[in-house]
Amino acid sequence: MNRRSGSAVLQICKRELNAYFVSPIAYVSAAVLLAVFGAMFALLLYFSREATLRYVFDHGVALLFFVLVTQVITMRLLADESRQGTLELLLTAPVRDWEIVVGKYLASLALLALMLGLAGYFAVVLLLIGNPDVGPMLTGYLGYFLLGAALLAVGEFASSVTESQLVAALLGLGITLMLWLLGAAAEMVGGAVGEFLAYLPIFDHTWDMLRGVVDTKNVIYLLSVVAVFLFMTTRVLESKRWA
Repeated sequence: MNRRSGSAVLQICKRELNAYFVSPIAYVSAAVLLAVFGAMFALLLYFSREATLRYVFDHGVALLFFVLVTQVITMRLLADESRQGTLELLLTAPVRDWEIVVGKYLASLALLALMLGLAGYFAVVLLLIGNPDVGPMLTGYLGYFLLGAALLAVGEFASSVTESQLVAALLGLGITLMLWLLGAAAEMVGGAVGEFLAYLPIFDHTWDMLRGVVDTKNVIYLLSVVAVFLFMTTRVLESKRWA
């Protein structure tokens, strides 16, 4: 990426971050995520009496709200531009399609990183009141960050194919659900195709990190999801440019 491209990506990223913080999306999303994580942290700490975040990290409720928040963050990225008619203006500007996609994606990723940074408060509390194992806590946050990075790419793709933010959020949730249920299809198909499908369920590549183990193949998988969906989003924008 040359200096001009880097500057364009950075400008789009800054523009999108400003848009987040002049609307309620960033504040409401952060408040919901921190409230859910905080309530679960307090309850699970009270009942387990263990200085650990593992029960919060791999709990289904925490993951569900995390998925919802990522889709809310991304639902407006391109859908709102299409609805307002500003996407056409953006496409005629001297920027490449991939620069638009990456710039907007990095803004959503920065917002997610900020939310997870605020959620680091729970780790600080554990360090103050107990003697937790720091390693699993760090890998847990890493797992959520990488999972979030993949889900944000899915959400941006969903936002690129519609003008409705609601439809974009629902489509993103649908794609995530499909990526989760592919494991069940693998059991029905079997053979080499079944083995391939068994590799695709997205949450299967996060469990190890949420429980303290970092496997390179899981990191590669989640980064591959990011690359694939950003590539598809770029292709959608290219099709709109020439439509």
